[in-house]
Amino acid sequence: MNMKIAFVGKGGSGKTTLSSLFIRHLAAAGATVVAVDADINQHLGPALGLSEDAAAALPAMGARLPLIKDYLRGSNPRISSADTMIKTTPPGSGSRLLRIREDNPVYDACARPVELDGGAVRLMVTGPFTEADLGVSCYHSKTGAVELCLNHLVDGPDEYVVVDMTAGSDSFASGMFTRFDMTFLVAEPTRKGVSVYRQYKEYAHDFDITLKVVGNKVQGQDDIDFLRAAAGDDLLVTVGQSDWVRAMEKGHPPRFERLEAGNHRALETLRTAADATHAARDWERYTRQMVHFHLKNAQNWGNERTGTDLAGQVDPDFVLREPGSGPGARTGSAGAGTGAGAEAGAQASEGTGAEAEAGANAETGAGAALPA
Repeated sequence: MNMKIAFVGKGGSGKTTLSSLFIRHLAAAGATVVAVDADINQHLGPALGLSEDAAAALPAMGARLPLIKDYLRGSNPRISSADTMIKTTPPGSGSRLLRIREDNPVYDACARPVELDGGAVRLMVTGPFTEADLGVSCYHSKTGAVELCLNHLVDGPDEYVVVDMTAGSDSFASGMFTRFDMTFLVAEPTRKGVSVYRQYKEYAHDFDITLKVVGNKVQGQDDIDFLRAAAGDDLLVTVGQSDWVRAMEKGHPPRFERLEAGNHRALETLRTAADATHAARDWERYTRQMVHFHLKNAQNWGNERTGTDLAGQVDPDFVLREPGSGPGARTGSAGAGTGAGAEAGAQASEGTGAEAEAGANAETGAGAALPA
């Protein structure tokens, strides 16, 4: 299967821990994985076993945005220069697309291999919010690099992109939340824990987002009942404490094969649920949503900032596709007027609440994962 997967949740819910375990699980199974830390608190590297110094030395995607834009622009005649590209710029004829297994200048500049005992993954990070950013920019200026890459990404069999998203509902400040086949929302059995789920569910409703809840820090049946009452059938699995995770958080993780058997089963449940969404992939809808958010950002701020009518960047006949997945069996094929052009030049009505304001909800603790 080929999947784009997001982990979201309130700060301290344990989403980074769970995303790191899921990445390890995929790598141990032989899957090809690109891991992305898109949280304002950059903890995914250490959760994957990097030292603090090694994690801090990872190249920041946000600082390499000009290179990313220049590469992805390719020979697309609708984009006059890389300077006119914004985070939502969609691909079109002539654009360069990213593939999971390939080598390219974007990976050379922004990705670093992380060796895990079950295999290796590519790790990319947005970079931290620095003192120089205070008062002059928002964190979405950094996550925009991730959104731009996801817009230009085609993945193949047994390839996964796993993104540790920023905490809380801040993910909805851009269209990046629509870029995933599966979104796992990590929730604690508390009122605050499930409030993020309710908010996410409401915002995602009009965009056909596949959302499943992973209950974390669960101690008994009362906690399970509480989460089930709040999330209903969206509750996929619940997880509790783990000696393996505790050792990992102290900086001395055992070999991954020694993770508790029940925890391995829980991670496989996540993978099975994600893989099951593959058959429902709708590349035309995916492309329309891309264009919807591009036109919205262009009107709200992009046109003024770039001095360009960014609606002209939309290729009306282009539909982003994986190889062999649709009409013409080409990656990035013409869509006979059913893809990007369906919204070009007009604002879509596929939902209006997605860019809801949200605070930078810091993740203050990873928690310990998985089920008994």
